[in-house]
Amino acid sequence: MTFVPAEWARHRTLWVGWPSHPDLWQGDLSQARAEVSALVKTLANPGGEQVHLLCSGTEAAAAAQVAMIGVNNVTVEEGLFGDIWLRDTGPIFTTPHVAHGFVFNGWGGKYQLPGDEAVSRQIAQRSGASLARHAFVLEGGALDHDGEGTVLTTRQCLLNPNRNPGWSEADAEAALKEALGVRKVLWLGEGLANDHTDGHVDNLARFIAPGEVVCPMAWGREDQNADVYDAAAKDLAAMTDAAGRKLTVHRIPSPGRVVDADGYAVPASHMNFVIANEVVIVPVYAERPGLLAVEAMGVFMPDKRVIGLRSHALLTGGGSFHCITQQQPD
Repeated sequence: MTFVPAEWARHRTLWVGWPSHPDLWQGDLSQARAEVSALVKTLANPGGEQVHLLCSGTEAAAAAQVAMIGVNNVTVEEGLFGDIWLRDTGPIFTTPHVAHGFVFNGWGGKYQLPGDEAVSRQIAQRSGASLARHAFVLEGGALDHDGEGTVLTTRQCLLNPNRNPGWSEADAEAALKEALGVRKVLWLGEGLANDHTDGHVDNLARFIAPGEVVCPMAWGREDQNADVYDAAAKDLAAMTDAAGRKLTVHRIPSPGRVVDADGYAVPASHMNFVIANEVVIVPVYAERPGLLAVEAMGVFMPDKRVIGLRSHALLTGGGSFHCITQQQPD
């Protein structure tokens, strides 16, 4: 039976994208590499993860090799991609061991870069998995899986006409059932404000166990996503999963209003965490809400060590830790 394992299921390896193109980082390349380096080192030890660090080009691979000197359990792979967001450009793995590749159109035509269309094939080949191609647009960050056939998504993204024009909820559900063995789709509405992904759910709400989800609550009066968070939590509390369980909704502080150098509010989210074999790594921005979010996640996921890591430079590129990773299950 085809299904997508939950992220907390044991990983064979974790694929991570390495910042590789200086022109995409607007002066933040060195800091972005420092943040990814900290992530990978934490994943490998104490995270207990085998990491494949995918780099685009010779210079990037050489820089990654230097950054990983003395770090065990990390393999630096030179390949080709447009940008590091492997969650969206790479394959989604199912059990049995198949890598599923989808059409990638640059998040609705916003950012189409040479090489991104080849990421699924490269990862499938290097992982030893067979590649199943699907002829519809889908990014991995648009879905979150409970490992039992339930997925979370947003209408803003999955039904956006810039992805698969004319799709209804029924069309999307049928496509996901056929491709990934999805049994039930839980539909949320809008994602975060100013998110170029058009509302990826991995910035809004995530499964942390069967029947359990976590989503933010606003931090501070200027949090532009306060209504979005509350609407998502209300909707989730009324939902049941594919097994018929009523969802338990846990809430953690959002980062609050985070702005870029021009004062523009950006889609910072503690939801963009990575669940590794031994640890959960949460991106943090402002110190106080970050510490509280990490503490709360530790309460909700007591079997994992929860660690907060800085993710400011990555956010200037449009995402964070979950966006640059893709797990390959055992």
